[in-house]
Order: sequence, then C-alpha cells, then structure tokens
Amino acid sequence: MHSQPLNAADFDVLEDTLLTYGDDHSVLNTSELDGFFTALVSSPTQVDIADWFPAIWGGQNPNWEDPEEAKRFIELSVRHFNTLARQLAEDSKAFAPRFEESEHQGQTVTLAEEWCFGYSRGVTLAQWPDMPQIQAGLLETIFELAEQETFELPEDFDVPAYQKKVALVAPAARALHDYWLSQR
Repeated sequence: MHSQPLNAADFDVLEDTLLTYGDDHSVLNTSELDGFFTALVSSPTQVDIADWFPAIWGGQNPNWEDPEEAKRFIELSVRHFNTLARQLAEDSKAFAPRFEESEHQGQTVTLAEEWCFGYSRGVTLAQWPDMPQIQAGLLETIFELAEQETFELPEDFDVPAYQKKVALVAPAARALHDYWLSQR
C-alpha cells in the first residue's frame, strides 16, 4: 500500500492539511507540492526529508493538533514523492504535472503557475548548479510560468498562447530529470 500512487482522497487530505497549517511562506496546495517534489526527485543530489519537510512549511514545522495528522501527512507526502521518483525514472513519458484548472470566458484553462512555483522552490532548496544552455533554457521555461500571475486572469488574457507555454512544462521537467539522472 505504501508504494501505491495517491488517490483523489489522499490528495484531498494533503490539500486540507496544507490549507490548515500553511501560511504565506509555505506550500499552499497539491499542485505546488507536486512541482516541489518533481524538482527534488529530479535533483542532481538527494535532498533528505529532514530538509524538504520543513521547507514545505516555510522552514518551520506546524504545531500539529494531532500527532496522527502529522504522521498521515508525512506518509502521504513520502508516497507521492516516491511515486514521482519511480515514474520519472522508469516511465517518464507517463509523467504529468498536477496542474490546476480554471474557467476563463467559458473556456477551461490549465494553470501551471503554482506547479512551476513549487518546482522553483525545489530547485532552490536542492541548490541546483549551473547547467548547459539547453537545460538552462528548459528550466527558464518553467521559471517563466512560475512568475506569471494567474490568480485573476485579465479579460484580454491570451489563452491559446498561455496553453502553448503550459504544454512545454511537462517535457521540460522530463528532460531536466533525465539530464540530472545521467549526471549522477
């Protein structure tokens, strides 16, 4: 059971816990957590749970109301972390970022900002070194979307152009994982 990918109810538990204990400095949702973990499992060096777990909370662990709640969050986080690591190592083509969606003028828009922001947090925590130009460009594809504000989309928001950028994120993440894997 501990090696099984998370289901919708598991992600709901993670989401609820992040909302309950999070603040402006912490990971705020499962999309951002997914991006954070993707960067960590793709990293050129291993990042220990003792480092990444407090980073979820902005550097300070929450004051848990119930130790079982903390245990459950850690177990689900580790399962998701391991699922991403296994998937990217064994079948990276099946990897799909956990993006959010929104409605804009009657269209469903896939939003990558929070996932990309989580990814950038993971890159920073793992202290990725400089990379060759191609890989640096792939990372910039992700970082650019991390900085694009999508909380409220302007009326003239160019959905097709944005979706083209979003479509580049998963291939970039896969390629960065593969690059670092080949360097280990």
